Amino acid sequence: MRVGIIGYGKMGQLIREEALKQGHTISSVIDPVSQDREVTAKHVSSESIASCDVVIDFTHPSVVVDHIIMYAKLGVPAVIGTTGWYDKLPEIKKIVEESDGAVIYSGNYSLGVALFMQVVKNAAKLFAKSGLYDPFLTEMHHAQKADSPSGTAEMLGSLVLESYPYKDHLVKEALHQKREDNAIHLASVRGGWVPGTHTVYFDSPQDTIELTHRARSRQGFAVGAVQAGAWIANGRKGLFTLDDMLEDVYLSVERT
Repeated sequence: MRVGIIGYGKMGQLIREEALKQGHTISSVIDPVSQDREVTAKHVSSESIASCDVVIDFTHPSVVVDHIIMYAKLGVPAVIGTTGWYDKLPEIKKIVEESDGAVIYSGNYSLGVALFMQVVKNAAKLFAKSGLYDPFLTEMHHAQKADSPSGTAEMLGSLVLESYPYKDHLVKEALHQKREDNAIHLASVRGGWVPGTHTVYFDSPQDTIELTHRARSRQGFAVGAVQAGAWIANGRKGLFTLDDMLEDVYLSVERT
């Protein structure tokens, strides 16, 4: 598989390393500012990704929507790891489907995180049913992370929110007043070199339950992103999430 890497920061470099390790070739490396010798172009265009079987995009929310539209219209399967654009999902879904494109997106490509989300989803249902536990979330990332809260935290918050019938929105900003009873607070911290730590709390007057996923490095994200590239490039059409890929892979294993 010929892989195009869009965004050649730390994640892009790990993706290159992992793609080569999995036996793929790197056909394009695109970054507007990097001076690395591996970079082949400064901008995404029909020419710069023409030789790619799949592109893996870890760039910035300010450009990723335009990138996704271009990938779909050019018929290049894409893995999107950039977050901060999910408010545009209805528009993007329509464009991808009308263009017969192939896109998979996730705020986190770690298999461990995907399994953690299933644990949180089931736990939230139990704690909500009890009527005793108030939920809230925290997430910590390195100082250079471009968005806040993280895409993973947003997804976790949405999972918990779905389970609590008397909660109807997430509060993602700092609170300088009493939190509303119908809200779930999601707090973010940025500093140091933290790859990513997400904790979901269920708190009662008697006790606290904490569910935490702590990444030791970004390598797990790169492994999952390259695997997602192989999956989406295998003749699929439409807009998918990592859950779609995992369900497909697990069902295939069970049938075997």
